[in-house]
Amino acid sequence: MCSYLKCVHGEKLSTECSCGRNHFTCAVSAFGECTCIPAQWQCDGDNDCGDHSDEDGCMLPTCSPLDFHCDNGKCIRRSWVCDGDNDCEDDSDEQDCPPRECEEDEFSCQNGYCIRSLWHCDGDNDCGDNSDEQCDMRKCSEKEFRCSDGSCIAEHWFCDGDTDCKDGSDEENCPSDVPAATCSLEEFQCAYGRCILDIYHCDGDDDCGDWSDESDCSSHQPCRSGEFMCNSGLCINAGWRCDGDFDCDDQSDERNCTTSMCTADQFRCKSGRCVRLSWRCDGEDDCSDNSDEENCENTGTPQCAPDQFLCENGRCIGQRKLCNGANDCGDGSDESPHQNCRPRTGEENCNVNNGGCAQKCQMVRGMVQCTCHTGYRLLEDGRSCQDVNECAEEGYCSQGCTNSEGGFQCWCEQGYELRPDKRSCKALGPEPVLLFANRIDIRQVLPHRSEYTLLLNNLENAIALDFHHSKELVFWSDVTLDRIMRANLNGSNVEEVVSTGLESPGGLAIDWIHDKLYWTDSGTSRIEVANLDGTHRKVLLWQNLEKPRAIALHPMEGTIYWTDWGNTPRIEYSNMDGSNRRIIADTHLFWPNGLTIDYAGHRMYWVDAKHHVIERADLDGRNRKAVISQGLPHPFAITVFEDSLYWTDWHTKSINSANKFTGKNQEIIRNKLHFPMDIHTLHPQRQPAGRNRCGANNGGCTHLCLPSSKGYTCACPTGFRKTSSHACAQSLDKFLLFARRMDIRRISFDTDDLSDDVIPLADVRSAVALDWDSKDDYVYWTDVSTDSISRAKWDGSSQEVVVDTSLESPAGLAIDWVTNKLYWTDAGTDRIEVSNTDGTMRTVLIWENLDRPRDIVVDPVGGFMYWTDWGASPKIERAGMDASNRLVIISSNLTWPNGLAIDYESQRLYWADAGMKTIEYASLDGSNRKVLIGSNLPHPFGLTLYGERIYWTDWQAKSIQSADRRTGQARETLQDNLENLMDIHVFHRHRPPVHTACEVSNGGCSHLCLLAPLPKGYSCTCPTGINLQSDGKTCSPGMTSFLIFARRTDIRMVSLDIPYFADVVVSVNVTMKNTIAIGVDPREGKVYWSDSTLRKISRAALDGSQFEDIITTGLLTTDGLAVDAIGRKIYWTDTGTNRIEVGNLDGSMRKVLVWQNLDSPRAIALYHEMGYMYWTDWGENAKLERSGMDGSGRAVLISNNLGWPNGLAVDKAGSQLLWADAHTERIEAADLNGANRHTLLSPVQHPYGLTLLDSYIYWTDWQTRSIHRADKDTGANVILVRANLPGLMDIQAVDRARPLGFNKCGVRNGGCSHLCLPHPTGFSCACPTGIQLKRDEQTCDSSPETYLLFSSRASIRRISLDTSDHTDVHIPVPELNNVISLDYDSVDGKIYYTDVFLDVIRRSDLNGSHMETVIGQGLKTTDGLAVDWVARNLYWTDTGRNTIEVARLDGSSRKVLINNSLDEPRAIAVFPKKGYLFWTDWGHIAKIERANLDGSERKILINTDLGWPNGLTLDYDTRRIYWVDAHLDRIESCDLNGKLRQVLVSQVSHPFALTQQDRWIYWTDWQTKSIQRVDKYSGRNKETVLANVEGLMDIIVVSPQRQTGTNACGVNNGGCTHLCFARASDFVCACPDEPDGRPCSTSEFTKCHLGSSFCKHNKSKFTDPGLGNLTYSNPSYRTSTQEVKIEAIPKPTMYNQLCYKKETGPDHSYTKEKIKIVEGICLLSSDDSEWDDLKQIRSSRGGILRDHVCMKTDTVSIQASSGSLDDTETEQLLQEEQSECSSVNTAAATPERRGSLPDTGWKHQRKPSTESEV
Repeated sequence: MCSYLKCVHGEKLSTECSCGRNHFTCAVSAFGECTCIPAQWQCDGDNDCGDHSDEDGCMLPTCSPLDFHCDNGKCIRRSWVCDGDNDCEDDSDEQDCPPRECEEDEFSCQNGYCIRSLWHCDGDNDCGDNSDEQCDMRKCSEKEFRCSDGSCIAEHWFCDGDTDCKDGSDEENCPSDVPAATCSLEEFQCAYGRCILDIYHCDGDDDCGDWSDESDCSSHQPCRSGEFMCNSGLCINAGWRCDGDFDCDDQSDERNCTTSMCTADQFRCKSGRCVRLSWRCDGEDDCSDNSDEENCENTGTPQCAPDQFLCENGRCIGQRKLCNGANDCGDGSDESPHQNCRPRTGEENCNVNNGGCAQKCQMVRGMVQCTCHTGYRLLEDGRSCQDVNECAEEGYCSQGCTNSEGGFQCWCEQGYELRPDKRSCKALGPEPVLLFANRIDIRQVLPHRSEYTLLLNNLENAIALDFHHSKELVFWSDVTLDRIMRANLNGSNVEEVVSTGLESPGGLAIDWIHDKLYWTDSGTSRIEVANLDGTHRKVLLWQNLEKPRAIALHPMEGTIYWTDWGNTPRIEYSNMDGSNRRIIADTHLFWPNGLTIDYAGHRMYWVDAKHHVIERADLDGRNRKAVISQGLPHPFAITVFEDSLYWTDWHTKSINSANKFTGKNQEIIRNKLHFPMDIHTLHPQRQPAGRNRCGANNGGCTHLCLPSSKGYTCACPTGFRKTSSHACAQSLDKFLLFARRMDIRRISFDTDDLSDDVIPLADVRSAVALDWDSKDDYVYWTDVSTDSISRAKWDGSSQEVVVDTSLESPAGLAIDWVTNKLYWTDAGTDRIEVSNTDGTMRTVLIWENLDRPRDIVVDPVGGFMYWTDWGASPKIERAGMDASNRLVIISSNLTWPNGLAIDYESQRLYWADAGMKTIEYASLDGSNRKVLIGSNLPHPFGLTLYGERIYWTDWQAKSIQSADRRTGQARETLQDNLENLMDIHVFHRHRPPVHTACEVSNGGCSHLCLLAPLPKGYSCTCPTGINLQSDGKTCSPGMTSFLIFARRTDIRMVSLDIPYFADVVVSVNVTMKNTIAIGVDPREGKVYWSDSTLRKISRAALDGSQFEDIITTGLLTTDGLAVDAIGRKIYWTDTGTNRIEVGNLDGSMRKVLVWQNLDSPRAIALYHEMGYMYWTDWGENAKLERSGMDGSGRAVLISNNLGWPNGLAVDKAGSQLLWADAHTERIEAADLNGANRHTLLSPVQHPYGLTLLDSYIYWTDWQTRSIHRADKDTGANVILVRANLPGLMDIQAVDRARPLGFNKCGVRNGGCSHLCLPHPTGFSCACPTGIQLKRDEQTCDSSPETYLLFSSRASIRRISLDTSDHTDVHIPVPELNNVISLDYDSVDGKIYYTDVFLDVIRRSDLNGSHMETVIGQGLKTTDGLAVDWVARNLYWTDTGRNTIEVARLDGSSRKVLINNSLDEPRAIAVFPKKGYLFWTDWGHIAKIERANLDGSERKILINTDLGWPNGLTLDYDTRRIYWVDAHLDRIESCDLNGKLRQVLVSQVSHPFALTQQDRWIYWTDWQTKSIQRVDKYSGRNKETVLANVEGLMDIIVVSPQRQTGTNACGVNNGGCTHLCFARASDFVCACPDEPDGRPCSTSEFTKCHLGSSFCKHNKSKFTDPGLGNLTYSNPSYRTSTQEVKIEAIPKPTMYNQLCYKKETGPDHSYTKEKIKIVEGICLLSSDDSEWDDLKQIRSSRGGILRDHVCMKTDTVSIQASSGSLDDTETEQLLQEEQSECSSVNTAAATPERRGSLPDTGWKHQRKPSTESEV
């Protein structure tokens, strides 16, 4: 009967079922099964369908009044409500019970629970109804962007093309024209636009993250054997090809499949996919086509729901239908006699004997039904109850569980607390953070809320990750860089921890108790350990490892767990010292990627990306169970926290979470990630405290202390042997050394493991040859990529480059350990060279008849060296170690003779031949040749001997092998799977001592003593290019005849004294950036050169010593340079400034010779004897010009058919000019007047430098990168001097033996005081730039008479106005950082300047000497500076502090003059003769003000139509003020009272400062970066004085006419002890703000008549020392009566006090300022009438005019100025002032100007926007 059976319909999932009449159809199950039940069972409160679908949506039955009506329709006794039992089965009888009272420190949930108040709003649903998380959204910080859902992300993720907000709102409304990133030449662009280094393209690693860097790599085979390569480049297990599962990210593993082969433990779906055999008929559709669930027998009993009864016929019925007297099962198995049902009697009643029930009794349809309390279950008799063991049920408690009769108790581990549900545990401490690697960055996300932040970015390929919570460190591995890095958890302090010997570090783990770092490397198949800083690194496990991936530690137990996804995938564990290794899972594993340990739950979890499951097991591997087996496309890493699992998935690019017991409650934490990799929960409970087994002293171990399950083990770094149980050897005794292109490794022979260890070296790119010297512990190697020879100690320390010049392919290397020499072969230059082991005294030994020399070995015992040569006729040669007695010893049956080795014992020479595929040996003279090994040698390369064994590397076998050196038998492989193997050596400490003739005083040699075979024994030789003198022992002091040339980053010489051309670097100890022009002084043996990047001309001796910069300023691109060795001058051309200059050889007395009509001057040549200077100009109209060496008599010699005339040389012997033209590709000649022009050589590709010596010309060529030579007269016999020299520039040929000519200036410098310069008919005297020659035509002043001084941040320069060239000359003041303002004192000849970087005012002499700080503290931004040359005072404005201050010129007697009503004071100027001070203020209301030099009688001159009044200057002759306005872009002027205002220039782009001289106004302009001038009367005749100067600031004129005039302070400081301030008709003395210990002449300002020197000091009227309030009306503001607080503080001597004498004018009204009220200042007054006067001040002619100040505080300043306005003007001004005052705090006066406030450009302003933006 279908109603009693489960009906399974067909193969396809049926979406609906139909049951017969009188039956109810249950919902279709997940597996498409239908269940039918009798209709009357619907809505009877019993779960008959098993899924409650028969009870869903029922109209609830009405319960009797005695019963309680559950939400699900059940009726229970009312007395059971709120008894703590879930009787309704939906908990509705336990809801809304009277809540228990929560404690004070608890939060009351809406459902009645109480939780810790700390847990309120922590992102965790602790109440269970989420009522503790109804919180306000947190505010995002300034550096964050708020998503629409309220979450916060890093600000720069907004519109970065990545969706970072969950709702995508960070990528909405973005500008569409985001430029695509273009990668540089050395980079590869991934498919999605990211740039990676090009060397990572096709290296087998997925560096892009989408494999786009590994696609189209046809030639590359990065996959190993047993692997299949996807089209994208990904490598997968070969067994996964055609298994029906898409393992390749491009699905290419399932293309072109016939039928798939499934393994024995797999089931093949109809689709061809393979699934686990154990998944067949498990009720789950694993095949996706249900074929694994077809044709399943009804195996065993179907599972009924927990509240159902299983009938014997297999049917499930509701639990309550048991023993109800009805045959519900259909086979009677639910009633007697099958069940132990109580006999039914009609009178059954719960009131009698509880109805016979053991616990609870209720009446249902007139019959008794027994039930049990929660924690018990009803037994089969229907009456008795039995305790339920809740602890046996998985996940019933979060952590610990104790069962009790009728109940249970959950408990938590230390560090956790039970939640209110009394079952789950909450970790104590901060909110958990998920830390995950995202390939290009490391991010953190809060799982409970959408907070998402960046920790580290700009990473290459971060894969594995871990943290150290207590040290606040994060560690990660980068598989592109092959490094392990670390940083602080705040993202700072990034550093490398392990940088060598890694291939694919896919997993890492931190031992936070013992502070160790463990990692797995699937490339090297190892697990290693080191200290947290990477020291004491040790290979821990290396045997039987294939591809170790994930690793997890349990430091409390002392164990490591790891996964291995090699050919036999498994999960293993061992102790943390590597002992006690066990496999804990090796079945049903494929790609075990992620692994994590639940320390509180004592379980491990792992993910398998191939089986798409998350599994868990006990820590010993038992009780293994799948947690989630569906919906996991490619899980990668996993972590656990509390009751949740979190994992990353590559396919969905997301982080997900689920319940760790059930796998339910799955949710996506974050998706749309770039490429989520490893993940960890950052929380202290993930790293709980435990016992440190090593204790405080590292367990007494000298190196590593590694914990194990019981105790600990002392361990040594890889390769170091143990000398005792706790100690390790301090160094290695013997080890195998081998090169592998990108690294150099060693295999220690001191230990058994033979693990190779990378020597930590920097910048090894292509290491080939090796050697060693145990005396100093050095290892030497050659690098054919960097073309260098380097050395380092065997542990990688003390690394240095020994030789790095003139090498092309250094393929062989040998150390003479007896005399400490280094021998090498160079297959590029075909030479054998030698030097000391530190690279000094290098010389060429053999340069002829070499054709690709390869390996070299030396025999210091016999005095011979041997080398292989695999050129056209391969051979092995030998010669003495001094190159004597050269002899070919083997020349037949050789193809590619590679490695060489000498066996001293048997006197044999061994070699490997990669072409013949043999290893052979012969006697040292080539006789007795034999083959040692002739089979299985695909491509031997390096070869060495040690003990009884011979070792070699093989390129093709990718291995290091060894055999018996005599027989070739007993072959072993030491290491395999090593790419790019090169040379090999065994380092040991047992070389025999050898005694030689070179031991005693270097054999008597001045330089090199080289060994030779007996009888000679040795010979002396010299460094390259230098000849040995006739005594056979001593070398010449240096090269006599040589070429010297510049190569951008170095200068080299080629000796012409010896039979071969070898270039030697001039070893100047300085970094060159772009050395172009070069010149030589043969007399002193010095080379001069220009560097256009550093913008300097420097010189040094030819041996590299005595380096000095001679010209460091005013250069842009010095393309040409010539040394006049006879006249002791240096000449140079500058294409940037278009000048030709001259100076003494030390750079002094520099003078501009030619500055007009130059376009791009380049080469320059001198003919001192004729007095001529020649130069080429390759500008618009290329030409060759000539002038006298003093710049006179200038003439164009050649101007047609020239393109780029680069090189130029004068042939004095042949009286001709020679030049090279790179555009016409010719070298041409003409006579010294430009006539008889003819071509010497054509074509030459791209000649640059040209020189000549004797009968040859030499030139450098950019295209051929070579130096060439030809005959100078015919251009014939062209030869190559040196090739392969990129960056060649200028060249000079020198013969130091040739005598110099006669100096035209004779002995006494021609009688000139400064420069003596030759010209064709004699010579002329000249002065340095800007200085005019005196009338005697011989002498010069030390400086110009009139000149401009200007500052440009890091320099102070001058431009002479005496000469017409307007060349700027730097004043060599030291330590200039950010100079803004300047002034000059003509009396002492000193420059004063402010530096706002250092916040100082300094002064120095005009030649830059005697620099001293005048004011060194208390400055913020000094923008303006003015020298009062009469009173010897210095005034300055401070925009930062809004003050104007004064001090003596030496910085003493400092005093604040004005500190109120200043907004942004800028420029300042003084008029000592008039006693006036002027300043500009570009604050909120811009103005120009004037006051007396003591700050009194302050008056606003201009306050309308002003923008940013930047610069200010006075014209003392016309008595006018000039200022520049950088906002209104104009220059204006007015008279000293602010009247007669006129605009001088109305369009200037951005003027900053200005000055006046004669009829000109000069100013600096930021925008045009220039100094300009106009006529001060008309504003016309605008000229640019100097262009292209960055950072121009202040400008002043120094002239005898400027600082004139005197005043009362000019004589004896006016009699004042400290400060003297002149005013219009008198002066005042004043005291500094800080007493300086000297008595001051007055204790207050004293205003006295000239001649009077004292002032009566009257006390104030206030007797009360406290406060007195004074009320007076203020006519200037026309406002209500002001209250002014006046403090009277009695102090014995009080600074800042005011004392004025009473003066009456003719009308007896007071004409002068009477009172100044400032906070904290005493008022001094002589009598009461003054106060009365103050009250009745009236505006009368000569009365008081209010200063223009708006009062806001009770600190007021009442100041007056002398009357210069009539009444109506005063009245008008007062009205203006009032209206302006009233509007101060409302709208700004001129809105278009106020939109943005100016910025001085050098310090951070408080103002919102900057001038430069405007």
